[in-house]
Amino acid sequence: MHSTAAIVIRLTRLTETSLIVHWFSEKHGLIKTVAKGARRAKSPFAGRLDLFFGGEIAFARARKGELHSLREVSIRDWREGLRRSYTSTLIAGYCCQLLESAVEPDHSEPGLHGLLTRALDHFEANPATLRALYHFEKELSRLLGIYHFASPAEVALRDALGTLPSSRRELLERLCPPSDFSSSDGKN
Repeated sequence: MHSTAAIVIRLTRLTETSLIVHWFSEKHGLIKTVAKGARRAKSPFAGRLDLFFGGEIAFARARKGELHSLREVSIRDWREGLRRSYTSTLIAGYCCQLLESAVEPDHSEPGLHGLLTRALDHFEANPATLRALYHFEKELSRLLGIYHFASPAEVALRDALGTLPSSRRELLERLCPPSDFSSSDGKN
């Protein structure tokens, strides 16, 4: 049995009663677990598995493959503030997607776990901003060792990963103030 601090970054329905839970953990990096019976009302996991929740988990490693068995969950960080604003939820999801695309499964990355924890805590307490988005991208590219001082972090990430999550476009539209193309004198 292994235990670690972890954050839920994705949930996928496996069966009528079970879920696949993607975690970003402090000790094991990106891991996937099966939460058997999690969708049942009387499950010990009921109400404890939702996006961005963080806490301690215990899991048993799979003998074959990367789908481990979730045994226990103790949530410390519910991050309810992320659900008050769609933009906050969107930026938190983007950070999780970007991080998931940048790391290998079952590879310890405590610095990246710390970055994600700080980002989610920030977006829970503060409105999402363009500056915060760029800061996350810059810190991620720096921790991955791909940051170039001469170009924006998004370019380094795109070059290294091939593409960025599609939610970035909507996020930029929401965070960038609309341009005012008209002026009082009629010139554009």
